[in-house]
Amino acid sequence: MEEGNHSEMTEFILLGLTDQQELQIPLFILFLLIHILTLVGNGGMILLTTIDPQLHTPMYFFLRSLSFCDLCYSLTIGPKMLVNFLGARNSISRTACAVQMYFSVSLADTACLLLAVMAYDRYVAICNPLLYRVTMSSQFCHLLVAGACALGLVDSMIHTCLTFRLSFCSSNEINHFFCDVPPLLVLSCSDTRLNEVLIIAFSGCILLSSVATIFLSYVYIVPTILKIRTTEDQHKAFSTCALHLIAVLMFHGSQLFMYLRSTSRYSMERDKLVSVFYSALIPMLNPLIYSLRNTEVKDALRKALNKLLTNS
Repeated sequence: MEEGNHSEMTEFILLGLTDQQELQIPLFILFLLIHILTLVGNGGMILLTTIDPQLHTPMYFFLRSLSFCDLCYSLTIGPKMLVNFLGARNSISRTACAVQMYFSVSLADTACLLLAVMAYDRYVAICNPLLYRVTMSSQFCHLLVAGACALGLVDSMIHTCLTFRLSFCSSNEINHFFCDVPPLLVLSCSDTRLNEVLIIAFSGCILLSSVATIFLSYVYIVPTILKIRTTEDQHKAFSTCALHLIAVLMFHGSQLFMYLRSTSRYSMERDKLVSVFYSALIPMLNPLIYSLRNTEVKDALRKALNKLLTNS
C-alpha cells in the first residue's frame, strides 16, 4: 500500500442518488417523510415495549433491540442524506466518512444477528414452551443482544480500518449517498483484494450464520405448528412467524446482494437503489410489519392512546 498518498485525501464528495437537479427537492421531501416515519415508528415501538408490562417478554425485548438498531441506523445515514439533497457541494470529511461507515456497518451486522436471535427465540417458544422462561432468561437475553452488538462492532472495526488504509489518489467523488464499503473500494487506487476477501469472510460469515440459524429454527418450528390442535393457537403461531420471516427476507435478501460479490460485478446505480431499500425503507417498515398483525402490540398501543387521551 502507498502510505504517502493517505493524507492527501482529506474529504470526499457524496454524489447522492441522482445528479438531476429537478429531482432534489421531491427526493428531499420523500426521504424526509421516510426518516420521520422511521423515527416515530421505531421510537414508538421502543417506548411501547418499555412502558407496557404485558410486553416485557423476551420476544419484545429483542424487537425493542431491533427497533433501537433501526433508529440508530436511520440517524447515522438519514440526516447527511437529507442535507445533501439541498446542498450544492456534498462534502464529507475523511473522519466523518469513517465514523459513518463504522456505525452503519456495525448496526447492519447487529440487526442481521438479532433476526437470527429472534428466530431462535421463536424456536424455543414454540418447540419447548415449558422450558421457555428458563431457557430465555433475562440474563441470557441480554447476553445474546450484547454478543450481537460486540460481533457487529468488531466486524465493522476491521472493515473500516482496512478501507481507510487504502489510497484514494485518483478521485474523491463517492458515487453513493453515504460512506459504504463497496463504493469506497471502487474509488481506491490500491489493491483491494484483501478487503474483498475479508468482506466475504467476515460479513459473509455473519450473514450466512444468521440465515442458517433462521432456516434451522424454522425447520423445527413449522412441523411443531402443524401439530398444534387448536386452529386459533396455530394461526397465532403462524402469524408471529410470518411477520418475522417477512423482515428476514427483506433484510437478508438485500444484504446478500450487496456484499457477497466482488467489486468487478459492482454496478453503482443499481446498488444505490438496493442501498435505499435496506438503509431507508426497511428501518421504516419493520415497526409496521411487527405491529399491523400483532394483536398484543395493537392492544398496548390502544391502551397507551386511551390513557393519554384520558389524562389530557
